[in-house]
Amino acid sequence: MPDIRILSDRVANQIAAGEVIERPVAVVKELVENALDAGATRIEVEFRHGGRSLMRIEDNGHGMTRDNALLSLERHATSKINEAVDLDQLGSFGFRGEAVPSIASVSKFTLQTRVEGEERGTEILVNGGKMVHVRECGRPEGTRMQVEHLFNSVPARRKFLKRDQTEAAHIVAGVRLYALASPGVAFTLIDDGRMIFRSPECPALADRVGEIFGRQLTEQLVPITAQEGRMKLDGLIGKPGVGRSTRHEMIVFVNGRPVDNRTLNYALIESYHESLPKGRYPPAFLFFDLPPHEVDVNVHPAKREVRFRSEPQVRSFVIRAVLERLRELRGESAPPIEPTSHWEPLPAPELRPVSPGPQSGGSRGMEAGGQQPSRPMSTDCGPSRLPALGALRQPPAAGPAVESVRTESTAAAGSHRKWRYVGLVHGIYGLFETTAGIVMVHRRAAHERVWFERLQAEFKAGEVVGQRLLLPVPVELDPVAAALLMDRLKFLEAHGFEVGEFGRNFFRIEGVPAWMEPADAEPFLRDLLGAMRDGRLPDGNMDLAREEMARLAAVKAVRLPEQSGEVHWQSLLTQLFACRTPFSSPSGRPTFVEMSHGELARRFQK
Repeated sequence: MPDIRILSDRVANQIAAGEVIERPVAVVKELVENALDAGATRIEVEFRHGGRSLMRIEDNGHGMTRDNALLSLERHATSKINEAVDLDQLGSFGFRGEAVPSIASVSKFTLQTRVEGEERGTEILVNGGKMVHVRECGRPEGTRMQVEHLFNSVPARRKFLKRDQTEAAHIVAGVRLYALASPGVAFTLIDDGRMIFRSPECPALADRVGEIFGRQLTEQLVPITAQEGRMKLDGLIGKPGVGRSTRHEMIVFVNGRPVDNRTLNYALIESYHESLPKGRYPPAFLFFDLPPHEVDVNVHPAKREVRFRSEPQVRSFVIRAVLERLRELRGESAPPIEPTSHWEPLPAPELRPVSPGPQSGGSRGMEAGGQQPSRPMSTDCGPSRLPALGALRQPPAAGPAVESVRTESTAAAGSHRKWRYVGLVHGIYGLFETTAGIVMVHRRAAHERVWFERLQAEFKAGEVVGQRLLLPVPVELDPVAAALLMDRLKFLEAHGFEVGEFGRNFFRIEGVPAWMEPADAEPFLRDLLGAMRDGRLPDGNMDLAREEMARLAAVKAVRLPEQSGEVHWQSLLTQLFACRTPFSSPSGRPTFVEMSHGELARRFQK
């Protein structure tokens, strides 16, 4: 049996680094938190190659003496707490004393610091956990920490890092959070020598949000302030009708600490159920404050998650506060809700979806096959030209020929020609009488399926027709989205967009695809960038990126008329059943449901 031994401090630190230092952004996070705890009013962050080769965090805080600087490299050495009960009154970001020794054990770590009143500062160099030197240095009051060659002593960890662009995006997003958390601190962020943002001290949260996320976003936000007992909610929330396709702009702080908390996130989403359609998320920058003993911040290695002692009380307070503010705004002027691909449920729950068969699953991974289209192209999904739909603006190109899907149900391709149109129900559903019963068709779902396959084939052929805008559309983005847009400009240009850089994080949309209305250009571009940030349009898989873009575009391409007659519906059905997957929309919702004579008889107890 092997002997049990105590690990050396160096090995213990490297093991601890696996939990605390997961990727470069964790290094920046820990060191920025130390700078804020030191009372800094100016923090500069610089990194290169996604943080692999260099990360430098410099502040003008109160600094450290020589002895304290050496002590900070020891495990569990901290000035924040003395006893376990101090966790209940915690007012600082850091408290464990693990970050600095963990970072120094897996990198080349240089610490320079000086306190007020001393003529010289202290410089400490540690390489892979081994002390190289301790000497005097000249520097202004404050601290500078430089991390080079991250994971040089544990090369296996470097293999798990993502691309430089991905790691850089995480660092930018992380620094941005702490800049929002501390409007009174001036932040500077530099990536590979390029200034990402420089935000001076801002007395108001709206000014800091405008500096980092853009002035266009601040115009869509309204302030909120609420207090109930010892709980207080303060910040900015989106106006009714203003939504995003992702949660990237839902940012929550608990006692000044940026966190991911399901209770607060879902409370915010639930509050907007009357103001936003399903699948849209409100932009929000909320600061939730409560007594320190009512929240546990020591439940996650990276301190990104917190736990409340009374989750239901917190949830109900946030919902009431946000709902009251939204209803107050809607009483003054309620902006229209953004269009969406989601719709109301069918009024008749007894209707059952048609059994789609093996080819009628979701559209992910499906490619429209067939011959290459030629201009001018047909306006349908099938091989023959069809009458133009009054509800659809005809695109400059259409998809190739596809085979109809066969099924044993009464909804088989071809049998729809025998359906007798009865009328429009609730302005959404087309009701048809068939030889086997009745069928209800959701016209938006059907239109989205037709447009999805049409645009997917157009994107694959690489023949996207664009239109120049008479008046360019200005777009102001946050630094992460702006960097992502610059990286994917060629992809956008290949799909009909013309976007030009017009300043720091400021762009102009000068051209859009022919199927898009100019008014949809800005919201669609934001949704597209959000999908890219979520990884739904991967740079390395062009087929998947085109498919996801076609799915997003199909929602914007559909324009439903107020009135529709039998000619419209028969033309829509012809185009729908010429598609490869006519049974579901691009988002997976059924395009139609049917009820047989037998089921009708059972319903009426015949």
